[in-house]
Amino acid sequence: MITFAPANSYYDIKQMKKVFCAAMTFAVVLASCSPTNQSKEANQVIETHVLHAEDVESLSPDSVIAILKAGNADFVSKHSHDRDAMAQLIESAEDGQHPLAIVLSCIDSRVPVETIFDKGLGDLFVTRVAGNVVSPDVLGSMEYACEHSGSKVVVVLGHECCGAVHSACEGVQAGNMTQMLNKIQPAIEDCTSDHADHHSSEFQNKVVYKNVENMVTRVRQESEILAELEHEGQIKIVGAVFNLHTGLVEFI
Repeated sequence: MITFAPANSYYDIKQMKKVFCAAMTFAVVLASCSPTNQSKEANQVIETHVLHAEDVESLSPDSVIAILKAGNADFVSKHSHDRDAMAQLIESAEDGQHPLAIVLSCIDSRVPVETIFDKGLGDLFVTRVAGNVVSPDVLGSMEYACEHSGSKVVVVLGHECCGAVHSACEGVQAGNMTQMLNKIQPAIEDCTSDHADHHSSEFQNKVVYKNVENMVTRVRQESEILAELEHEGQIKIVGAVFNLHTGLVEFI
């Protein structure tokens, strides 16, 4: 059992927080031995506290994925945690940031990444582009997150009813959007059959899933740094899809 002496200053309180975070991180590692407790206990690490380097270093990629799943479960069940965002901001400004994961998301305003995973300031890197498509700049951001800052998971996050996928399926061509939407075409071709209706929501949602899978493959193929980190077991590169009707994130 951990006990604390009365705090006499801001720095005492700060040290208490660090000790608490370290203790909860250790609890996650122990909980990982029990599948029934893993999701419940894992999310306690970062309910309200700013992450420190030692917190993230002690977690495996699988533990981080469990934390993300537990956070999404809290969001869906309307049990998201209250956080003092200003306090977290001030603490992270002094101690730096050490996010658990980097998420490549669509720009859709209905997919607020930190919210749907019940995470706060400093918990996640987020890069957003319509259709959650991969580019050199996106890959560079992912490499920075994992190689430099120690993030353990790369998530390519698509969502149902994606406007970019819809536009690609409809053959939209306009300005810089054309090049962006062309990156979704391989997923459309993969899902096309003799009787496929490109205008149907059913077909377009199939493309959403296939596009996520394709982008995960591109991350591995186009980033030697990330592919090597995954090969060494330091990170995992995964895909997921957010359901607008249920709030669930399905890891695929």
